[in-house]
Amino acid sequence: MPPVQRPYLALALRLAAAFLLSTLVMLVKYASGTGIAFGEILFWRAFLTVPLLGGWLALHGELGRLRTRRMPAHVRRAVMGMVGMTMTFGAPILLPLAESTTLGFATPIFAVILSALLLREQVGPWRWTAVALGFAGVLVIARPGQSHIPPFGAAVGLGAAFMVALISIQIRDLSRTDEPISIVFWFSAISSAVYALLLPFFHSQHSQWQWLVLIAIGVLGCLAQLLLTAALRLGQVASVIVMDYSSLVWATIYGWLVWNQLPPASTWLGAPLIIGAGMVIAWREHVRSRTQSPMSPAAGE
Repeated sequence: MPPVQRPYLALALRLAAAFLLSTLVMLVKYASGTGIAFGEILFWRAFLTVPLLGGWLALHGELGRLRTRRMPAHVRRAVMGMVGMTMTFGAPILLPLAESTTLGFATPIFAVILSALLLREQVGPWRWTAVALGFAGVLVIARPGQSHIPPFGAAVGLGAAFMVALISIQIRDLSRTDEPISIVFWFSAISSAVYALLLPFFHSQHSQWQWLVLIAIGVLGCLAQLLLTAALRLGQVASVIVMDYSSLVWATIYGWLVWNQLPPASTWLGAPLIIGAGMVIAWREHVRSRTQSPMSPAAGE
Protein backbone atom coordinates (compact mmCIF):
# COMPACT_ATOMS: atom_id res chain seq x y z
CA MET A 1 0.00 0.00 0.00
CA PRO A 2 1.52 3.36 -1.03
CA PRO A 3 2.35 5.72 1.85
CA VAL A 4 -0.14 8.51 2.62
CA GLN A 5 0.99 11.83 1.15
CA ARG A 6 1.45 14.66 3.66
CA PRO A 7 3.01 17.47 1.60
CA TYR A 8 3.36 20.08 4.35
CA LEU A 9 5.02 17.66 6.77
CA ALA A 10 7.30 16.56 3.92
CA LEU A 11 8.34 20.17 3.34
CA ALA A 12 9.04 20.69 7.05
CA LEU A 13 11.16 17.52 7.21
CA ARG A 14 13.13 18.59 4.15
CA LEU A 15 13.70 22.05 5.65
CA ALA A 16 15.15 20.50 8.81
CA ALA A 17 17.26 18.15 6.69
CA ALA A 18 18.64 21.12 4.74
CA PHE A 19 19.92 22.69 7.96
CA LEU A 20 21.53 19.44 9.13
CA LEU A 21 23.11 18.84 5.73
CA SER A 22 24.49 22.38 5.61
CA THR A 23 26.11 21.81 8.98
CA LEU A 24 27.37 18.41 7.85
CA VAL A 25 28.95 19.83 4.67
CA MET A 26 30.60 22.58 6.69
CA LEU A 27 32.11 19.97 9.01
CA VAL A 28 33.32 17.88 6.06
CA LYS A 29 35.09 20.90 4.57
CA TYR A 30 36.51 21.76 8.00
CA ALA A 31 37.65 18.18 8.65
CA SER A 32 39.43 18.04 5.30
CA GLY A 33 41.16 21.29 6.14
CA THR A 34 42.53 19.80 9.37
CA GLY A 35 44.26 17.04 7.40
CA ILE A 36 41.77 14.16 7.65
CA ALA A 37 41.78 12.15 4.41
CA PHE A 38 38.66 12.39 2.26
CA GLY A 39 38.27 8.60 2.09
CA GLU A 40 38.25 8.36 5.87
CA ILE A 41 35.63 11.10 6.15
CA LEU A 42 33.39 9.13 3.78
CA PHE A 43 33.85 5.95 5.82
CA TRP A 44 32.92 7.49 9.17
CA ARG A 45 30.02 9.37 7.61
CA ALA A 46 28.54 6.05 6.47
CA PHE A 47 29.67 3.65 9.19
CA LEU A 48 28.35 5.37 12.33
CA THR A 49 24.79 5.12 11.02
CA VAL A 50 24.91 1.31 11.23
CA PRO A 51 25.41 0.97 15.03
CA LEU A 52 23.20 4.00 15.71
CA LEU A 53 20.18 2.64 13.85
CA GLY A 54 20.90 -1.04 14.51
CA GLY A 55 21.37 -0.43 18.24
CA TRP A 56 18.21 1.67 18.51
CA LEU A 57 16.11 -0.96 16.75
CA ALA A 58 17.64 -3.78 18.82
CA LEU A 59 16.83 -1.98 22.09
CA HIS A 60 13.22 -1.67 21.00
CA GLY A 61 12.99 -5.22 19.63
CA GLU A 62 12.30 -3.92 16.12
CA LEU A 63 15.12 -5.34 14.03
CA GLY A 64 12.45 -6.88 11.84
CA ARG A 65 11.85 -3.44 10.36
CA LEU A 66 15.10 -3.90 8.42
CA ARG A 67 13.73 -6.92 6.59
CA THR A 68 13.46 -6.31 2.85
CA ARG A 69 12.64 -8.22 -0.31
CA ARG A 70 14.39 -5.65 -2.50
CA MET A 71 18.05 -6.05 -1.64
CA PRO A 72 19.18 -5.62 -5.29
CA ALA A 73 17.43 -2.25 -5.31
CA HIS A 74 19.21 -1.32 -2.07
CA VAL A 75 22.55 -2.27 -3.63
CA ARG A 76 21.84 -0.07 -6.67
CA ARG A 77 20.83 2.76 -4.36
CA ALA A 78 24.06 2.29 -2.36
CA VAL A 79 26.25 2.39 -5.47
CA MET A 80 24.56 5.57 -6.70
CA GLY A 81 24.65 6.97 -3.19
CA MET A 82 28.41 6.49 -2.88
CA VAL A 83 28.98 8.33 -6.15
CA GLY A 84 26.62 11.08 -5.04
CA MET A 85 28.17 11.38 -1.58
CA THR A 86 31.67 11.60 -3.07
CA MET A 87 30.58 14.48 -5.29
CA THR A 88 28.44 16.17 -2.63
CA PHE A 89 31.31 16.24 -0.14
CA GLY A 90 33.98 16.80 -2.78
CA ALA A 91 32.38 20.00 -4.11
CA PRO A 92 32.71 22.07 -0.90
CA ILE A 93 36.31 20.89 -0.50
CA LEU A 94 37.13 22.07 -4.03
CA LEU A 95 35.02 25.25 -3.88
CA PRO A 96 34.02 27.95 -1.39
CA LEU A 97 31.07 26.79 0.69
CA ALA A 98 28.45 29.18 -0.74
CA GLU A 99 29.45 28.49 -4.35
CA SER A 100 29.26 24.72 -3.91
CA THR A 101 25.84 25.16 -2.29
CA THR A 102 24.48 27.31 -5.09
CA LEU A 103 25.60 24.81 -7.73
CA GLY A 104 23.72 22.19 -5.75
CA PHE A 105 20.56 24.21 -6.36
CA ALA A 106 20.39 22.60 -9.79
CA THR A 107 18.94 19.54 -8.02
CA PRO A 108 15.23 20.55 -8.38
CA ILE A 109 15.83 21.27 -12.05
CA PHE A 110 17.30 17.82 -12.61
CA ALA A 111 14.48 16.37 -10.48
CA VAL A 112 11.83 17.74 -12.85
CA ILE A 113 13.67 16.34 -15.87
CA LEU A 114 14.18 12.94 -14.25
CA SER A 115 10.58 12.84 -13.03
CA ALA A 116 9.49 13.21 -16.64
CA LEU A 117 11.97 10.65 -17.98
CA LEU A 118 11.92 8.01 -15.22
CA LEU A 119 8.58 8.43 -13.45
CA ARG A 120 6.71 9.29 -16.65
CA GLU A 121 5.23 12.37 -15.00
CA GLN A 122 3.73 14.82 -17.49
CA VAL A 123 5.62 18.09 -17.24
CA GLY A 124 3.96 21.08 -18.88
CA PRO A 125 5.06 24.61 -19.79
CA TRP A 126 5.08 25.95 -16.23
CA ARG A 127 7.68 23.53 -14.92
CA TRP A 128 9.72 23.52 -18.15
CA THR A 129 9.87 27.32 -17.87
CA ALA A 130 11.06 26.90 -14.29
CA VAL A 131 13.78 24.52 -15.50
CA ALA A 132 15.01 27.14 -18.00
CA LEU A 133 14.86 29.87 -15.33
CA GLY A 134 16.84 27.73 -12.92
CA PHE A 135 19.58 26.96 -15.44
CA ALA A 136 19.82 30.69 -16.23
CA GLY A 137 20.45 31.30 -12.53
CA VAL A 138 23.15 28.64 -12.47
CA LEU A 139 24.89 30.31 -15.44
CA VAL A 140 24.78 33.70 -13.72
CA ILE A 141 26.38 32.22 -10.59
CA ALA A 142 28.97 30.05 -12.34
CA ARG A 143 29.83 32.71 -15.00
CA PRO A 144 31.57 30.29 -17.41
CA GLY A 145 34.92 31.67 -18.52
CA GLN A 146 34.78 34.64 -16.15
CA SER A 147 34.44 33.07 -12.72
CA HIS A 148 37.00 32.31 -10.02
CA ILE A 149 35.30 28.92 -9.69
CA PRO A 150 37.58 26.08 -10.92
CA PRO A 151 35.95 24.21 -13.85
CA PHE A 152 36.57 20.82 -12.23
CA GLY A 153 35.01 21.98 -8.97
CA ALA A 154 32.00 23.35 -10.86
CA ALA A 155 31.62 20.04 -12.71
CA VAL A 156 31.71 18.13 -9.41
CA GLY A 157 29.13 20.50 -7.91
CA LEU A 158 26.72 20.08 -10.82
CA GLY A 159 27.36 16.34 -10.84
CA ALA A 160 26.40 16.23 -7.17
CA ALA A 161 23.14 18.05 -7.93
CA PHE A 162 22.30 15.55 -10.66
CA MET A 163 23.10 12.57 -8.42
CA VAL A 164 20.95 13.91 -5.57
CA ALA A 165 18.02 14.23 -7.96
CA LEU A 166 18.58 10.71 -9.34
CA ILE A 167 18.92 9.21 -5.87
CA SER A 168 15.72 10.98 -4.81
CA ILE A 169 13.89 9.08 -7.53
CA GLN A 170 15.40 5.80 -6.28
CA ILE A 171 14.44 6.54 -2.67
CA ARG A 172 10.89 7.38 -3.65
CA ASP A 173 10.64 4.04 -5.45
CA LEU A 174 12.06 2.14 -2.46
CA SER A 175 9.71 4.02 -0.13
CA ARG A 176 6.73 2.31 -1.76
CA THR A 177 7.68 -0.92 0.00
CA ASP A 178 10.38 -0.23 2.61
CA GLU A 179 10.49 2.04 5.67
CA PRO A 180 12.80 5.09 5.71
CA ILE A 181 14.88 3.57 8.50
CA SER A 182 15.45 0.42 6.43
CA ILE A 183 16.52 2.42 3.36
CA VAL A 184 18.98 4.48 5.39
CA PHE A 185 20.38 1.43 7.23
CA TRP A 186 21.08 -0.64 4.13
CA PHE A 187 22.69 2.26 2.30
CA SER A 188 25.01 2.87 5.25
CA ALA A 189 25.81 -0.82 5.76
CA ILE A 190 26.64 -1.48 2.11
CA SER A 191 28.60 1.72 1.53
CA SER A 192 30.58 1.50 4.78
CA ALA A 193 31.59 -2.07 3.88
CA VAL A 194 32.99 -0.80 0.57
CA TYR A 195 34.74 2.16 2.18
CA ALA A 196 36.21 -0.15 4.84
CA LEU A 197 38.17 -1.95 2.12
CA LEU A 198 39.88 1.34 1.28
CA LEU A 199 40.28 2.56 4.86
CA PRO A 200 43.81 1.10 5.40
CA PHE A 201 45.06 3.36 2.59
CA PHE A 202 43.63 6.51 4.23
CA HIS A 203 43.65 5.99 8.00
CA SER A 204 45.92 8.18 10.13
CA GLN A 205 46.23 9.31 13.76
CA HIS A 206 43.79 11.99 14.91
CA SER A 207 43.50 14.41 17.79
CA GLN A 208 40.52 14.26 20.16
CA TRP A 209 39.02 17.26 18.40
CA GLN A 210 39.29 15.58 15.00
CA TRP A 211 37.57 12.48 16.38
CA LEU A 212 34.74 14.67 17.70
CA VAL A 213 34.34 16.21 14.27
CA LEU A 214 34.24 12.77 12.61
CA ILE A 215 31.64 11.55 15.11
CA ALA A 216 29.53 14.68 14.52
CA ILE A 217 29.73 14.04 10.76
CA GLY A 218 28.44 10.49 11.25
CA VAL A 219 25.60 11.46 13.60
CA LEU A 220 24.43 14.43 11.52
CA GLY A 221 24.58 12.32 8.37
CA CYS A 222 22.38 9.66 9.95
CA LEU A 223 19.76 12.16 11.16
CA ALA A 224 19.73 14.09 7.89
CA GLN A 225 19.29 10.92 5.83
CA LEU A 226 16.34 9.82 7.94
CA LEU A 227 14.68 13.19 7.43
CA LEU A 228 15.41 13.21 3.70
CA THR A 229 14.02 9.72 3.20
CA ALA A 230 10.90 10.43 5.25
CA ALA A 231 10.27 13.63 3.29
CA LEU A 232 10.49 11.75 -0.03
CA ARG A 233 8.09 9.14 1.33
CA LEU A 234 5.48 11.77 2.23
CA GLY A 235 5.84 14.26 -0.62
CA GLN A 236 6.56 14.70 -4.32
CA VAL A 237 10.22 14.73 -5.38
CA ALA A 238 10.13 18.02 -7.29
CA SER A 239 8.25 19.72 -4.45
CA VAL A 240 10.22 18.78 -1.33
CA ILE A 241 13.62 19.40 -2.93
CA VAL A 242 12.69 23.11 -3.15
CA MET A 243 13.38 23.39 0.58
CA ASP A 244 17.06 22.80 -0.12
CA TYR A 245 17.32 26.47 -1.14
CA SER A 246 17.35 27.40 2.53
CA SER A 247 20.82 25.89 2.72
CA LEU A 248 22.22 29.02 1.02
CA VAL A 249 21.49 30.95 4.22
CA TRP A 250 23.37 28.45 6.36
CA ALA A 251 26.22 28.14 3.85
CA THR A 252 26.63 31.92 3.86
CA ILE A 253 26.65 32.07 7.65
CA TYR A 254 29.09 29.17 8.02
CA GLY A 255 31.33 30.52 5.26
CA TRP A 256 31.53 33.89 7.00
CA LEU A 257 31.98 32.53 10.53
CA VAL A 258 34.47 29.75 9.78
CA TRP A 259 36.37 30.91 6.66
CA ASN A 260 35.59 34.65 6.56
CA GLN A 261 34.16 34.24 3.05
CA LEU A 262 31.04 35.85 1.62
CA PRO A 263 29.41 34.99 -1.73
CA PRO A 264 30.25 37.27 -4.67
CA ALA A 265 27.66 39.56 -6.27
CA SER A 266 26.94 36.99 -9.00
CA THR A 267 25.59 34.58 -6.39
CA TRP A 268 23.07 37.11 -5.15
CA LEU A 269 22.05 37.90 -8.74
CA GLY A 270 21.62 34.26 -9.74
CA ALA A 271 20.11 32.90 -6.55
CA PRO A 272 16.72 34.69 -6.98
CA LEU A 273 16.38 33.12 -10.44
CA ILE A 274 16.98 29.63 -9.06
CA ILE A 275 14.76 30.20 -6.02
CA GLY A 276 12.05 31.61 -8.29
CA ALA A 277 12.25 28.46 -10.40
CA GLY A 278 11.85 26.37 -7.27
CA MET A 279 8.83 28.35 -6.16
CA VAL A 280 7.17 27.79 -9.54
CA ILE A 281 7.81 24.06 -9.25
CA ALA A 282 6.41 23.97 -5.69
CA TRP A 283 3.35 25.96 -6.74
CA ARG A 284 2.59 23.64 -9.64
CA GLU A 285 2.98 20.59 -7.39
CA HIS A 286 0.51 22.13 -4.94
CA VAL A 287 -2.00 22.89 -7.70
CA ARG A 288 -1.69 19.37 -9.12
CA SER A 289 -2.20 17.76 -5.71
CA ARG A 290 -5.43 19.74 -5.23
CA THR A 291 -6.89 19.23 -8.69
CA GLN A 292 -6.07 15.56 -9.29
CA SER A 293 -7.60 12.58 -7.55
CA PRO A 294 -5.27 9.74 -6.47
CA MET A 295 -6.59 7.57 -9.30
CA SER A 296 -6.44 10.13 -12.10
CA PRO A 297 -3.55 10.35 -14.53
CA ALA A 298 -1.25 13.32 -14.20
CA ALA A 299 -2.41 16.18 -16.38
CA GLY A 300 -0.09 18.37 -18.37
CA GLU A 301 0.52 21.87 -17.01
